[in-house]
Amino acid sequence: MSRETTANTEHHPPPLVVVMGVSGSGKTTVGAALAQRLRVPFADADDVHPQANIDKMSAGIPLTDDDRGPWLATIARWLAEHAETGGVTSCSALKHTYRDVLAAAAPHVYFLHLDGAPEVIAARVAGRPGHFMPAALVESQFATLEPLGPAEHGAVLEVDQPVDDLVTQSLDLLTARYPEAIQP
Repeated sequence: MSRETTANTEHHPPPLVVVMGVSGSGKTTVGAALAQRLRVPFADADDVHPQANIDKMSAGIPLTDDDRGPWLATIARWLAEHAETGGVTSCSALKHTYRDVLAAAAPHVYFLHLDGAPEVIAARVAGRPGHFMPAALVESQFATLEPLGPAEHGAVLEVDQPVDDLVTQSLDLLTARYPEAIQP
């Protein structure tokens, strides 16, 4: 006689993660390493900026909410497309309203905010060759930045530590939140 078990067979996809913060916080480096550890796709939101946005930032002009709208919609679509496979994207996601756009497309998204002192971030950006974001815009990013709110799923990590430590902390946070979805 066979017996059915009541084991939990519910599908738990890997998490969707947005590694967020101001330019120079290490989003791309940490995000790519985290995606590799989670064995999920990675997308760098800088790669999908419209040329007009890149030209504006390269000229030292901060982006407006209108400039960011189509860009955020593209990132939101990427998150929605990866809801079943999981994924990690790096995206500044500076304001609550920007994160709301991303969360509307991917309700289970988790935000990892890489935070650091303005002078540390400015030094990182100044030492980064070939990137379209000039150090002069870091101040405007800090002025725009809104901390994660209590209704937003996420955590804040301090950037003044090795990448491997940030990835390990990220994995610990994700494992605590999504224990069924994280594979060791």
